Amino acid sequence: MYYSTSYLSPVGGITLACDGGNLVGVWNEGQKYHGAGISAKMIAKDDMPVFDAAKNWLDKYFAGEKPSISELPLAPIGGEFRQTVWTILCEIPYGEVITYGDIAKKAAVKLNRATMSSQAVGGAVGHNPISIVIPCHRVIGTSGSLTGYAGGISTKVKLLELEGVDMSRLYVPTKGTAL
Repeated sequence: MYYSTSYLSPVGGITLACDGGNLVGVWNEGQKYHGAGISAKMIAKDDMPVFDAAKNWLDKYFAGEKPSISELPLAPIGGEFRQTVWTILCEIPYGEVITYGDIAKKAAVKLNRATMSSQAVGGAVGHNPISIVIPCHRVIGTSGSLTGYAGGISTKVKLLELEGVDMSRLYVPTKGTAL
């Protein structure tokens, strides 16, 4: 059984989902893949300890603090490859960015493969069910492109600015499939 609640953030409404004890979803309103991976209907329930912890974490984050991912019990739903990519995302320091290619190299090592496709990594990053907490917004293209955020490019920019990322070499692409 899955439960959900809402959280109003500086980047809009957010849906939180849990399995009773673990956070399984954090989705921006209107986000691509909202609710993906949840096989059953979510029941609205606000009074869950994990939701209290998640809201407290988000309050700190949006106040400019640097709460640790380890403060929350996370259980994102996905296969081995996606789990590997999401684990790598959790290692990106607050206020820093990494490229899809760099994640592909790290994933190849973790999965004992010679190489890994950046496009496959992009798919896994895009399907991250615990946005903001698992910081997929910190992933950029090799050239500094801010492409590919399921919550929307403007939200990605706001999150990176909140974290104090140097935006001078980053840019929003004018065309592409990931806008």
